[in-house]
Amino acid sequence: MANAKQADQMRNGGGFVAALDQSGGSTPKALKLYGIEESAYSSDAEMYGLIHEMRTRIIKSPAFTGEKVLGAILFERTMDGEIDGIPVAEYLWDKRGVVPFLKVDKGLADDAGGVQVMKAMPDLDALLEKAVSKGIFGTKMRSVINAATKDGIAQVVAQQFEVGKQILGHGLVPIIEPEVTISIADKAEAEDILRDAIAAELDRLAPDQDVMLKLTLPETANHYASLIAHPRVLRVVALSGGYSREEANRRLSENAGMIASFSRALTEGLSAQQSDTDFDATLAQTIDEIHQASIAG
Repeated sequence: MANAKQADQMRNGGGFVAALDQSGGSTPKALKLYGIEESAYSSDAEMYGLIHEMRTRIIKSPAFTGEKVLGAILFERTMDGEIDGIPVAEYLWDKRGVVPFLKVDKGLADDAGGVQVMKAMPDLDALLEKAVSKGIFGTKMRSVINAATKDGIAQVVAQQFEVGKQILGHGLVPIIEPEVTISIADKAEAEDILRDAIAAELDRLAPDQDVMLKLTLPETANHYASLIAHPRVLRVVALSGGYSREEANRRLSENAGMIASFSRALTEGLSAQQSDTDFDATLAQTIDEIHQASIAG
């Protein structure tokens, strides 16, 4: 069964997860970094067409295979699209050996109590049913922690696990992502509170409820070792969170058992103007560097 094989790859594979899930709000920024200005498109349809071309170019690049890229997180529009006439999730697994994930959150609520919880997702069950039908293995959803507030962090973690259980109910593996903002003065304190809050929720899961965690690279190396070792945790992946790729890789290599799930740090240095040869060479080097940092621990 594909799911068992995918689960084994995500649990035991040596590599990282590519985050290709920029959505409406972050797409113009992602395109600009790729060398496409906002003046190059005049509608959302054109914008999403261009970002799909960029993602297709990445996915079809020779180095983008399950050997080093264990999984890839997709935006819903990307999941709904095709590569060479094949649905994207199917193409990822069948042609590239990469496990497909879907970003399911609808963005963040305004900051309240030092955190940003996820906006309501009234259509989540329908989206999850569609994801299952398209061969998606798991999902990702992001909240943000802007201060070391015990109540706020508890609220973020409780919401993440509540929605996570809804996702598990559809046979999908949720990636729980409570991001700690890298620039806050009390980041280390927030990470202490977060680790304990996550551990408490993990202990309440049933034996068949395995989740993944996506966490900001911590101030103290191996801070999340107890979560990585928890029997309910399939894998812990790290977000780059605004660190340069070099800094993110350095921090990642100090955290045993943590692997990358980078977005901007993955596409750093790629450009629409590059020849395919230069594009493929740049991406291959990036993939190799992130892979090395992911297996270094």
